[in-house]
Amino acid sequence: MTDWLAALQTRRSVSARLLTGPAPDKAQIDTMLTIASRVPDHGKLAPWRFILIAGEARVTLGQQFAAIASRTQGITEPDRLAVEQERFTRAPLVIAVVSKAADHPKIPVWEQQLSAGAVCMNLLSAAAALGFGACWLTEWMAYDEAARAAIGLESSERIAGFIHIGQASETPADRPRPDLDQIASHWQA
Repeated sequence: MTDWLAALQTRRSVSARLLTGPAPDKAQIDTMLTIASRVPDHGKLAPWRFILIAGEARVTLGQQFAAIASRTQGITEPDRLAVEQERFTRAPLVIAVVSKAADHPKIPVWEQQLSAGAVCMNLLSAAAALGFGACWLTEWMAYDEAARAAIGLESSERIAGFIHIGQASETPADRPRPDLDQIASHWQA
């Protein structure tokens, strides 16, 4: 239990630009996805799914994002297009966590969306437990209809997060955390 608590108390995100190879292997990815899936899920709906983006697929998807950014955002500067093109090559593996939240007679959409967020957090924790660095990002592609279609989402699906996973090229500095006195209170009648 002490090791688990220590890991949770020291877990931190590693910037995507600080992630290098090698990527997790299939067994490690399967372990991460299994752990990620062990979240509260009212109604056992599994209102989320995974899309793995690795290898040359990261380059191809980046090219598609650059074309979309050029067309929809008017980006034409080569440096800026290069940023868009290289967005998914920063880490050796990117896992898109897709929220499939939908109207249900008993389970609110909000609970389904929270379950997808919990999947993202479990995926970060699983990556850290296996010795990988990871970062949860969304960025503009998560909200752009053409970009979501390029990734393969249905019109009703949303990106809960792009989880970038790799080896940390350096240990990131910790950031200030909220003061518990400022964020916790006791309800009183």
